[in-house]
Amino acid sequence: MDEVKAACQATSEIAVSDGYLRIAAATPKIRVGDVAGNAAAILECVDAAVRAGARVLALPELCLTGYTCGDLFHDRALLRAAESALSGLLEDTSDTPLLFTVGLPVAHRENVYNCVAACCAGRLLGLTVKRHLPNYGEFYEQRWFAPAPVNGSGFIPFAGQDSVPLMGGIVYTCSDPGLEDVRIGVEVCEDLWVPNPPSVDMALSGGATVILNASASSEILGKSAYRRSLVSGQSARLYCAYAYANAGEGESTTDLVFSGENLIAENGSIVASTSLFSREMAVADVDLEKLMAERRRSNTWRAGEWCMNHLQIIDFSFTETSGGVSAACESITEASDQPTVLPAEDTELLLNSALDVLRPAPRTPFVPTDPARRAACCEEILDLQAAGLKTRLAHTGTHSAVIGLSGGLDSTLALLVTVRAFDMLGLPRTGVHAVSMPGFGTTGRTKSNAERLAEQLGVDFRTIAIGEAVRAHFTDIGHDPSVTDVTYENAQARERTQVLMDLSNELGGFVIGTGDLSELALGWATYNADHMSMYGVNAGVPKTLVRHLVSHAADSLGGETAAILRDILDTPVSPELLPPTGDGEIAQCTEELVGPYELHDFFLFHMMRYGFAPGKIYRMACRTFAELGSDGAPAYEPATILYWLRTFYRRFFAQQFKRSCLPDGPKVGSVSVSPRGDWRMPSDASAALWLEEVDSLSA
Repeated sequence: MDEVKAACQATSEIAVSDGYLRIAAATPKIRVGDVAGNAAAILECVDAAVRAGARVLALPELCLTGYTCGDLFHDRALLRAAESALSGLLEDTSDTPLLFTVGLPVAHRENVYNCVAACCAGRLLGLTVKRHLPNYGEFYEQRWFAPAPVNGSGFIPFAGQDSVPLMGGIVYTCSDPGLEDVRIGVEVCEDLWVPNPPSVDMALSGGATVILNASASSEILGKSAYRRSLVSGQSARLYCAYAYANAGEGESTTDLVFSGENLIAENGSIVASTSLFSREMAVADVDLEKLMAERRRSNTWRAGEWCMNHLQIIDFSFTETSGGVSAACESITEASDQPTVLPAEDTELLLNSALDVLRPAPRTPFVPTDPARRAACCEEILDLQAAGLKTRLAHTGTHSAVIGLSGGLDSTLALLVTVRAFDMLGLPRTGVHAVSMPGFGTTGRTKSNAERLAEQLGVDFRTIAIGEAVRAHFTDIGHDPSVTDVTYENAQARERTQVLMDLSNELGGFVIGTGDLSELALGWATYNADHMSMYGVNAGVPKTLVRHLVSHAADSLGGETAAILRDILDTPVSPELLPPTGDGEIAQCTEELVGPYELHDFFLFHMMRYGFAPGKIYRMACRTFAELGSDGAPAYEPATILYWLRTFYRRFFAQQFKRSCLPDGPKVGSVSVSPRGDWRMPSDASAALWLEEVDSLSA
């Protein structure tokens, strides 16, 4: 990774932050009632989190005293010891740019509250009171604690500070420049398990992007799976990061066992977790920019009248400390007794660059990495594509479909989908007419595969050569056929589309489009040629996914059909519009001309799905494709990534006019370029802003 960073430095100005916040959840080893010993164990967790580069740490419920103290929670000695120990923790962490939580009982007037203290750089930011106290099964919390008052209890002096908020809903917002998206809410164990968790209000009304849950959830058979579903589900509903820290070793086992399972979720996915009874710390980089992008694109993400709005917003700073800034912030080398503030340009050091994240983005974001899940997704996508075509055929009363079958990946997938749609409708496969239209670049391999595949699938196959018609066209327009330019190529593509359209009229049929999502994004289609059809079944499928769909079909169908499909998978991607090489091989390789689809699909996903800027996408790609191959080099060098990134933006903007008039086609994933659905963009939008940023990366 260091070599990749160095290479990136040679081609770019690396931004200090890409919006990644490193958070952790840990379980200290405690003893029930041993407040001083527990404080020391908490401090060990804080130190471990700082060493791991975390900026936020969640610790369990009542971890300063132990959750299982029982009637000792009413003992004044325990309550005083907890407050004193918290004061000591604040003093010991006064130069630490980390927000961490500590669970403890807090006595105020006639009540004792189950609280979570939020601490940062020596300051007690607030005391979040547990709202929902379980008093069923093994839980008896209402015996000792009072629930959080609906309107809060205001501010109290506590742990050496004059005015600390004590209430059920607090959101801590970072005031450091560049860290405005760091907004942290806290809820306590059972608060997550109720129908309307406090975190809903914290996220909707308070804008919290990170929720910390201090928990003491006992372990019984099957509870872990349910707990994980709650955490992941809440992070999905709230478009947030959710860190869950559970009590573990040291709690009383008189009647219960606590496993210390720690979880971190981001927008529905568990991104870090620990094994039961392991006392490990879960650490993950969560992408605040991605979470905010999800909220902004969802018009249902609005604070409604049903929000409680009983929230207190508390500002905090990682950098304004009472004892200086720790060595974790490299720009400050000396601590002092006076408050210290990092320069504004350095505060983003508290967030991570995409080059420094613990979990790189998936190399193929459109394709699941788990084989079983990938197979299930492929089957579902094929059904989605076929269902769309089935409905269109039934609506038009059409029993005939015409498809140009080249022997390449896209037309192969389109044929597989069309056959599936005909099977769904109970129509004979002979109503599917696969047409081979050899031109000046067609090779024997692709033509043979097309014919053999049609035969295996039981569809009608016919060959209509286009060479003579195209030559006549060249004569008509005065084009020299020895000049193999764009006219030479596109004349063939348009002749093929004319053949398919006219043949569909002859057969009373429907022309099936074959172009995929990646080609549409890059404009790698001839306008009013393969660009046009009566229904584009592949319009929502990117090229990297096309491969897996065809591979899945090969695995499912088996036999001779599978052998043909695998040979198609091994064939270079090409439009075959230029004459073959002397030995009859394909002379025109698409990825040599337009760039690797693996990179373009990566760029496309993160640009369209989350609105990431070119610089962040570049650094993400450098980190993701840094895996060394057998030759000891990354899959793609940073300079190569940068070159194709510029190509991507240039083509994406310049080719929007082709997407503005696309035929109908089904959306199958979270990204679509349909002008009627997901992507509305003027055809004459300027790319200057994006290209300027790309060019600055190579300054």
